[in-house]
Amino acid sequence: MTQSNTMSTSSSIRNPLDIPILAIASRFGDKSKEVERFLKFVVVGVIGFIVDFGTVTILQATVLPPTAKSGERIVENVIVATTIAFIAALLSNFTWNRIWTYPDSRSRSARRQLFLFTFISLVGWLARTLWITNAYHALGEIFMPILLPIIRIFRTAYVPSIAADDKLGTMVAMVVGVIVVTFWNFFANRHWTYNDVDSQS
Repeated sequence: MTQSNTMSTSSSIRNPLDIPILAIASRFGDKSKEVERFLKFVVVGVIGFIVDFGTVTILQATVLPPTAKSGERIVENVIVATTIAFIAALLSNFTWNRIWTYPDSRSRSARRQLFLFTFISLVGWLARTLWITNAYHALGEIFMPILLPIIRIFRTAYVPSIAADDKLGTMVAMVVGVIVVTFWNFFANRHWTYNDVDSQS
């Protein structure tokens, strides 16, 4: 990295996370800018995941339980809860990526970028929703016996229920889905939404 690049990079530091991100990215030579963007994208994705995960957790614990008191599964509630969470996370991710990950792309139309970002995210959402809807119950049945001893450390009299299995399964399926969709979102957005950004600057 040349001295002028170092100076321009250091002058664009906006928050404390830039320091370790730039330190890691600088080790990748001519790929350092893309590594920096990927790391920022991942940080934004983690924030989005917290928004996503938190929203689903709150909705399932309040107005959209995955299972009725009778034990009947309410798949529609799982779809609605994960969709609301997805929209909240999408808005968070778009805003932070436009401001922080790709500030040099803000000369492009925000409306066009939001459209592309949303389209790419919808493809990821569709894949993720299909995965969660088809996997949450089975994953709950698999992971509840594994995690039950840990849960009982904190709640000794805990007795799992179908609803608890399904909530746990939803969360496990979300984690897997988020990891896969993060890579899809980064590479698709880099090549379509933010393709005007120079890979070296």
